[in-house]
Amino acid sequence: MASTVTSKKSKNSTASARPGYGRLLRTRGAWTFLLPGFAARQPFAMLTISIVLLVQHTTGSYGAAGAAAAVTGVSMALFAPYSGRLADRYGQRAVLIPGVLLHGLSGLTLTALALLDAPLWAVFAAAVPTGASVPQIGPMVRARWAVKLKDSPLMTTAAAFESVTDELTFVVGPLLATALCTAVDPAAGLVTEASLTLIGGLLFAAQKSTQPSVAGGGHARVEHASALRVPGVRVLMVTFLGIGTVFGGMQVSLAAFTESIGEPGLNGVLYGVFAAGNMLSGLVCGAIAWKTAPQRRLVIGYTALALTASGLWAAHSVLVLAGLGLLVGMCIAPALITGYTLVESLVPAGARTEAFTWLTGAVALGQAAAVTVAGQLEDRFWGGAGFLVPMGGTVLALATLLALRSRLSPRAHGRTVARGVGHRVPVAVD
Repeated sequence: MASTVTSKKSKNSTASARPGYGRLLRTRGAWTFLLPGFAARQPFAMLTISIVLLVQHTTGSYGAAGAAAAVTGVSMALFAPYSGRLADRYGQRAVLIPGVLLHGLSGLTLTALALLDAPLWAVFAAAVPTGASVPQIGPMVRARWAVKLKDSPLMTTAAAFESVTDELTFVVGPLLATALCTAVDPAAGLVTEASLTLIGGLLFAAQKSTQPSVAGGGHARVEHASALRVPGVRVLMVTFLGIGTVFGGMQVSLAAFTESIGEPGLNGVLYGVFAAGNMLSGLVCGAIAWKTAPQRRLVIGYTALALTASGLWAAHSVLVLAGLGLLVGMCIAPALITGYTLVESLVPAGARTEAFTWLTGAVALGQAAAVTVAGQLEDRFWGGAGFLVPMGGTVLALATLLALRSRLSPRAHGRTVARGVGHRVPVAVD
């Protein structure tokens, strides 16, 4: 009888301790940074489309609009890691407050220049600080989760949750921006983006209790060594560049495909299927009881991504392309989630925000490059040639990953590596 009672207590204790989304969201203090963080990261997905719609309206040129948006994207990709490094060194609040103020001012300046029909070079000049000052809320939220969930099996669940949140942002943001620019005013999208960034960013910065601490008052050389010095981070950057080529290549090629069959309205449907696959697999990935090491999971998942992306160029019907797009989307989230999870074991706490921003910037850079190359291929060759970009990007990244996968294993010694989390502990849905 006593053993039965003990067994029941043990089972109850185990059940209550099972990691899952419900338990993750019950983490003390989590909502204080999740809600303002969600508001502040919406502009990340609104910025590009808002610039395109505004500049196209004022100039009548999609080429000029795309160029202005590209300048913003490249600026963000180049400056984001330095923003993350400053956040690790001096604290997120110290970087966020001046950053969101600069972003708001730059965004409004860009809006005014476009409305006043200023020379294109002036619009480009304003686009540089606008992109460079985009607050890196996603990486900052991930860094706060890493502090809250230190050495917890919930880290994988948190990575999955953040991946789904990012994907939701990229579904809601463009829709909101498009509705504002078309139904209200061409400048409404960019003005709203700047306002949300300012308000959400300041509210997020106000949550000092969940901010990662700055070791050594910002002067500890070991703690604040650049995350880029970690070989595993460089390998992950290449893999995330490949993921960026999928996003960029899909955007251009799906638009070109639907245009070629006389059904441009299907573009949103097909991209929605792709995004839905990403969100679905992200939710599932955070709830599976993983028993394999994250390094191996990344190799397996990325191989699946490269294989599915390699079939896109051969699809010649809407149904086949929708099915392949769904599979490609389902392969992306596990690769992203596992990559972000590996950062916790590869990078010391004092450099994690920077590491996350390097990965986020790699996706943005890969996307910007893919949009340009895929567009050229679609213009110069056959319809669907742009789909070769996701294939080439993922295959090259997979080759790099296979050749250098040993660098994704954390070192067993040295102060420059943080302790890993127990990835073998089961993760279950509540």
